[in-house]
Amino acid sequence: MEVTGVTVSKEQVGPARERVRGLPVEIRLQDYRELSGRFDAVVSLGMFEHVGPAPHRTFLRQARRCLADDGLLVLHTIGASETTGAPDPWIEKYIFPETHPRRSPDRRAAEGLFVVEDVHTSAAHYDRP
Repeated sequence: MEVTGVTVSKEQVGPARERVRGLPVEIRLQDYRELSGRFDAVVSLGMFEHVGPAPHRTFLRQARRCLADDGLLVLHTIGASETTGAPDPWIEKYIFPETHPRRSPDRRAAEGLFVVEDVHTSAAHYDRP
């Protein structure tokens, strides 16, 4: 098995490459929209909420383009069963600028691209502030 990781973070690429040294893993400093090639699976962990709701369809189109015909997309993101109030101002400014992680991804973004087979909500397992 070979793995390709993609990040736009200059701060993350070095430590990530160090962690996977000696493994069949390539870490690229690259925007996901510029990724080419075919993959058996695309796994996105904790990134989708940072692109904001407007580019969700763009992200999913790119994932579809890069997947083999029988490929699998696993998308892990922060969401909610309903839209809630605005996040803490510090979090809004430094963690999720111009995004809304308290709103679940719009499933319409996947229409015609993917069949949504399974959705899990784990919010109940987090401590409440």
